[in-house]
Amino acid sequence: MTSSIAATTPSILAATPNAGKDATTQAASFAGGDFQTFLKMLTTQIKHQDPLNPMEGSDFAVQLATFSGVEQQVRTNQLLEQLAGERSGGLAALADWIGREVRTTAPVAFDGTPITLDIQPDQGADRVELVTLDPRGREIMREDIGLGSGEIDWMGRTEDGPLPAGTYSFKLVSYRGDEILATGAVGAFTRVTGAELTTEGARLSLHGGATALESEVTALRELR
Repeated sequence: MTSSIAATTPSILAATPNAGKDATTQAASFAGGDFQTFLKMLTTQIKHQDPLNPMEGSDFAVQLATFSGVEQQVRTNQLLEQLAGERSGGLAALADWIGREVRTTAPVAFDGTPITLDIQPDQGADRVELVTLDPRGREIMREDIGLGSGEIDWMGRTEDGPLPAGTYSFKLVSYRGDEILATGAVGAFTRVTGAELTTEGARLSLHGGATALESEVTALRELR
């Protein structure tokens, strides 16, 4: 006796020796998009299969494995599309930064031209020192700069003459008497020449060959 349901409802993935191949074909067609449709089709097949001639266990296992593979592939495609959108959007935004100045706490290039620094001492300080650091973070110069706040031009000069060309970063030490109230990085303004996306995040190419992560940038303005 043959089930009327089986006779009127075609099997989506027939239980034949080629079931594994058919399952793979279905996976290929659905991996790029409609995962829910594939799930519905597989469920319908199981529901309406002939009870007197059920799907072979091995074929069923193949379809379940295919089902899992389709799910993973769809999720992977979605993540790749999301990542591609984020990366292209990020670069488009960063392209507008090229030719402008950013304020960054990363090391900036010095070529003899003054660097504009943003000085923000602790409000309770009665003495403030600006410390200049080399690319390895080693102190190479310390100078009293008074209690003013705002932008100043750093000339890069010591008692022995100008510092050599290179990259430098800065920190500010605020004192009350001999007590250190605060120590913090100083933002320096420099021009953006390019941008790229890296595993660390968006990295900006700066004047003179310096670079900075987007997370190290605290302000953006038109080039003066």
